[in-house]
Amino acid sequence: MSECLFCQIVAKEVDSDIVYEDEKVIAFKDINPQAPVHYLIIPKKHIETILDLAEEDQELIGHIHQVANQLAFEAGIADDGFRIVNNCKDAGGQTVFHLHFHLLGGRNLQWPPG
Repeated sequence: MSECLFCQIVAKEVDSDIVYEDEKVIAFKDINPQAPVHYLIIPKKHIETILDLAEEDQELIGHIHQVANQLAFEAGIADDGFRIVNNCKDAGGQTVFHLHFHLLGGRNLQWPPG
Protein backbone atom coordinates (compact mmCIF):
# COMPACT_ATOMS: atom_id res chain seq x y z
CA MET A 1 0.00 0.00 0.00
CA SER A 2 2.80 2.43 -0.83
CA GLU A 3 0.27 4.99 -2.16
CA CYS A 4 -1.47 5.12 1.23
CA LEU A 5 -0.32 8.16 3.22
CA PHE A 6 -0.74 6.41 6.56
CA CYS A 7 1.17 3.34 5.36
CA GLN A 8 3.95 5.74 4.37
CA ILE A 9 3.89 7.21 7.88
CA VAL A 10 4.08 3.69 9.37
CA ALA A 11 7.06 2.95 7.08
CA LYS A 12 8.68 6.26 8.14
CA GLU A 13 8.68 7.44 4.51
CA VAL A 14 6.64 10.52 5.51
CA ASP A 15 7.46 12.58 8.58
CA SER A 16 4.92 12.87 11.37
CA ASP A 17 4.93 14.07 14.96
CA ILE A 18 4.68 10.64 16.61
CA VAL A 19 3.33 10.57 20.18
CA TYR A 20 3.11 6.78 20.57
CA GLU A 21 4.26 3.66 18.77
CA ASP A 22 4.31 -0.06 19.45
CA GLU A 23 4.29 -3.21 17.31
CA LYS A 24 0.57 -2.82 16.44
CA VAL A 25 -0.22 0.88 16.22
CA ILE A 26 1.22 4.32 15.76
CA ALA A 27 -0.26 7.62 16.98
CA PHE A 28 0.69 11.06 15.77
CA LYS A 29 -0.48 14.67 15.92
CA ASP A 30 -3.04 15.65 13.29
CA ILE A 31 -1.62 18.19 10.82
CA ASN A 32 -4.93 20.11 10.90
CA PRO A 33 -5.91 19.95 14.58
CA GLN A 34 -9.55 20.56 15.51
CA ALA A 35 -8.82 20.74 19.24
CA PRO A 36 -5.81 21.51 21.44
CA VAL A 37 -5.17 17.76 21.59
CA HIS A 38 -5.83 16.03 18.27
CA TYR A 39 -4.05 12.75 17.65
CA LEU A 40 -4.61 10.09 15.02
CA ILE A 41 -4.27 6.49 16.18
CA ILE A 42 -3.82 4.01 13.34
CA PRO A 43 -3.10 0.31 13.06
CA LYS A 44 0.15 -0.53 11.33
CA LYS A 45 -1.82 -3.12 9.38
CA HIS A 46 -3.54 -1.54 6.38
CA ILE A 47 -7.32 -1.74 6.83
CA GLU A 48 -9.26 0.67 4.60
CA THR A 49 -12.37 1.31 6.72
CA ILE A 50 -13.99 0.07 9.88
CA LEU A 51 -16.22 -2.02 7.60
CA ASP A 52 -13.15 -3.98 6.51
CA LEU A 53 -12.33 -5.28 9.98
CA ALA A 54 -11.99 -9.03 10.19
CA GLU A 55 -12.78 -11.19 13.21
CA GLU A 56 -9.06 -11.49 13.94
CA ASP A 57 -8.90 -7.66 14.29
CA GLN A 58 -11.02 -7.57 17.46
CA GLU A 59 -7.99 -7.51 19.76
CA LEU A 60 -6.44 -4.74 17.63
CA ILE A 61 -9.46 -2.49 18.08
CA GLY A 62 -9.41 -3.04 21.83
CA HIS A 63 -5.71 -2.21 21.83
CA ILE A 64 -6.34 1.02 19.92
CA HIS A 65 -8.83 2.09 22.58
CA GLN A 66 -6.37 1.26 25.37
CA VAL A 67 -3.77 3.40 23.60
CA ALA A 68 -6.33 6.21 23.32
CA ASN A 69 -6.93 6.02 27.08
CA GLN A 70 -3.20 6.11 27.80
CA LEU A 71 -2.70 9.10 25.50
CA ALA A 72 -5.66 10.92 27.07
CA PHE A 73 -4.06 10.58 30.50
CA GLU A 74 -0.64 11.60 29.20
CA ALA A 75 -2.09 14.67 27.42
CA GLY A 76 -3.99 15.72 30.54
CA ILE A 77 -7.46 15.45 28.97
CA ALA A 78 -8.73 12.33 30.75
CA ASP A 79 -10.23 14.12 33.75
CA ASP A 80 -12.23 16.71 31.76
CA GLY A 81 -13.18 14.36 28.94
CA PHE A 82 -12.36 13.69 25.33
CA ARG A 83 -13.77 12.22 22.14
CA ILE A 84 -12.70 9.28 19.98
CA VAL A 85 -13.96 9.51 16.40
CA ASN A 86 -13.85 7.15 13.44
CA ASN A 87 -15.07 8.40 10.08
CA CYS A 88 -16.20 5.78 7.56
CA LYS A 89 -16.22 6.37 3.80
CA ASP A 90 -16.89 9.62 1.93
CA ALA A 91 -20.25 10.59 3.45
CA GLY A 92 -18.85 9.83 6.90
CA GLY A 93 -15.98 12.26 6.35
CA GLN A 94 -13.16 9.74 5.81
CA THR A 95 -10.42 11.34 3.70
CA VAL A 96 -7.59 8.82 4.16
CA PHE A 97 -8.65 5.26 3.45
CA HIS A 98 -6.61 3.62 6.20
CA LEU A 99 -8.53 2.93 9.39
CA HIS A 100 -7.83 5.65 11.93
CA PHE A 101 -9.29 7.06 15.11
CA HIS A 102 -9.16 10.72 16.13
CA LEU A 103 -8.50 11.47 19.79
CA LEU A 104 -9.74 15.00 20.49
CA GLY A 105 -9.74 16.99 23.70
CA GLY A 106 -8.55 20.05 25.55
CA ARG A 107 -11.70 22.09 24.90
CA ASN A 108 -15.47 21.66 25.19
CA LEU A 109 -16.56 19.59 22.20
CA GLN A 110 -20.00 20.40 20.82
CA TRP A 111 -22.76 18.03 19.77
CA PRO A 112 -23.71 17.28 17.14
CA PRO A 113 -20.29 17.41 15.50
CA GLY A 114 -20.00 18.84 11.98
